[in-house]
Amino acid sequence: MMKNFFLGVCVFVGFSANAQDNFAPVFTKINTEVQANAKAYANLKNASETIGHRLTGSANGAKAEEFAFYLLKSYGCDVKYQPFEVESWNRKTIAVKVGPNNNALENVRAVTLAHSPVNAKVNAEIIDVGNGLEADYQPLAEKVKGKIALIYLGILPGSAKGTASLHRSEKTAIAIKYGAVGVIIINTVKNGVLLTGTASVTGKLIPIPAVCIGLESGMQLKEKLKATQQFASIEMTNFSGLIKARNVIATFKGTQFPKEKIVVGGHLDSWDLATGAIDNGIGSFSVIDMARTFKKLGLSTKRTVEFVLFMGEEQGLLGSKAYVADAKKNKTIDQVSFMLNYDMTNDPKGFSTSREEMEPLFTAWGADVAKLDTNFKNLFLAGASLHSDHQPFLLEGVPTGGGAGGKLPNNSGPFYHSDGDTFKLVDEQGMKNTIRNGAILAYALANTPKIPVGKQTEEKLEAFLISQRLKEPLKIAGEWRWKD
Repeated sequence: MMKNFFLGVCVFVGFSANAQDNFAPVFTKINTEVQANAKAYANLKNASETIGHRLTGSANGAKAEEFAFYLLKSYGCDVKYQPFEVESWNRKTIAVKVGPNNNALENVRAVTLAHSPVNAKVNAEIIDVGNGLEADYQPLAEKVKGKIALIYLGILPGSAKGTASLHRSEKTAIAIKYGAVGVIIINTVKNGVLLTGTASVTGKLIPIPAVCIGLESGMQLKEKLKATQQFASIEMTNFSGLIKARNVIATFKGTQFPKEKIVVGGHLDSWDLATGAIDNGIGSFSVIDMARTFKKLGLSTKRTVEFVLFMGEEQGLLGSKAYVADAKKNKTIDQVSFMLNYDMTNDPKGFSTSREEMEPLFTAWGADVAKLDTNFKNLFLAGASLHSDHQPFLLEGVPTGGGAGGKLPNNSGPFYHSDGDTFKLVDEQGMKNTIRNGAILAYALANTPKIPVGKQTEEKLEAFLISQRLKEPLKIAGEWRWKD
């Protein structure tokens, strides 16, 4: 009986919020403008062709910052740079060889994982540590010390049901803890696709070399290890140094609650193996077009809205961490009411958020969106995760969210962080769907009379993160600030 009563209350609140907000006319304007005049697809094509990759700290990264700044300026936005210093990393040379003994080593295609040492030359026996989780190391104990750990990127077929994976950086941190002198990570994608990404939980250099090899090479190596010892030689050089980078911020000042802020972000940077069209061109250029849409329609909001293009996400969430650090220093972090993040977001079918209490409002707004867009299924997804620019906000107790239920276009998922992440994978209508639904959600959050969730207290945040099974990865990363 109580459950039914609660559901009834939720439905009532949802309809009340919908009627109270009455945003449908503005939603229609946003939908019409984006469908007819969106520029994100053309802008991303231009950037891909004229800039290339957008690695933070590189000349290309600086060009991308300027590209976004002047694009927003051309739309009439109030735009600024937010400079910050980062420990920049870039790959130089790599050679990986594997064989049954040091006199019979053969070359294996590999790519260096970010934040590996500036210089490394390791020759050691390989040890298979399966999924690379803590449970995989415990039976091996001291056997890992002095060896090169072979780790599967995700969860191996046949693993125990419910086995949860960790990020490659967290798996590398565990390998270092057990004394490994190198890490070879097996990609999960067929046909030898090589993937990059950071192997550091801190965004700083790690003490051992970490590389990625293709699925077929990796699984063959696992089979050989069942029968006989295998050895590897890893030689690499990389660049690391302190450089300057810039977030790009377009601000729309609120009329009634200017010190309450909705942050809408996506990372502009990419890895250097390709042009980063999917990760994260489709997200960042959609955010730029959300700002264009706000300006073109002259939208007025009660709360301030900031559209932020973060740099340094790929190298450890550096731009979003810098944003949050500045907000804490300036004592304005409590002004951030909500953070929406668009990282590889495409063709969303609903809204997502870290806070389940938002369901009545989100689904009420979504019901209006579904009338405009039959593609939109008004899905609602609640839950928290890590490893994108929402994380620094989440760890300050700020509610986060974005799009839900979309799929990447043109089977582009396997090319994440690889040399195949190029513009040909992008779908124009998928981007338009991200833009119109993202702009609608930002507008609604910025204008609803009261957002029903606020910044969590330390006590509530700790309990929430534990409930979301985030304690272990945060402890590995050294970001768990609560005592056991």
